[in-house]
Amino acid sequence: MAANPSPLPSFKIILGSSSVARRHILSEMGYQFEVMTADIDEKSIRRDNPDELVMVLAEAKADAIISRIMSEGYVERIDEPTLLITSDIVVVHEGIIREKPSSTEEARQFLKGYSGGHVSTVGSVLVTNLKTGRRYGGLDKAEVYFHDIPDEIVENLIDEGVVFNVAGGLLLEHPLTLPFVEAVVGTTDSVMGLAKALTEKLIREALLPDS
Repeated sequence: MAANPSPLPSFKIILGSSSVARRHILSEMGYQFEVMTADIDEKSIRRDNPDELVMVLAEAKADAIISRIMSEGYVERIDEPTLLITSDIVVVHEGIIREKPSSTEEARQFLKGYSGGHVSTVGSVLVTNLKTGRRYGGLDKAEVYFHDIPDEIVENLIDEGVVFNVAGGLLLEHPLTLPFVEAVVGTTDSVMGLAKALTEKLIREALLPDS
């Protein structure tokens, strides 16, 4: 039988994301946290490799938030370990990286392209211990296979507008999308933008780096 993991010291969490899905996932994991967002131009940060892109974006978000909280004197008030969690995700379809759709036509192209096919997601999680300055990051990947998606469903998703807020316009958990998901290879939380197992692992590493 595996030994129980070492108990973690008391700590605080800052989620560096405005994503409702990430907030929901972190709450599901049993954590309380505050939310701060990074004011960065994600489109100005480019990499051809999706693994590199999502990691460099998570790092840029962390840098921006840390710069902000240092200017506000937040760091000096830290009296216990405080972890900043940032992340990013892209959809890869037919070898092409897809981020948030920038237009109605692009959203329509993305969603129709998924019909009867499959996509991969590449997500990063970066945990920064604000007390020690150390960072711990990793990647999680998944695949989603779709049945044929009717044009009416595509148009309804576009009309709602929520597809413009997520990578690739991919809303796995949406009630309009879910009936057309044939299979997920990996975990739903990974596709939604914050892989639970990876996040838990990195939190533990950030708090117990020598274990």
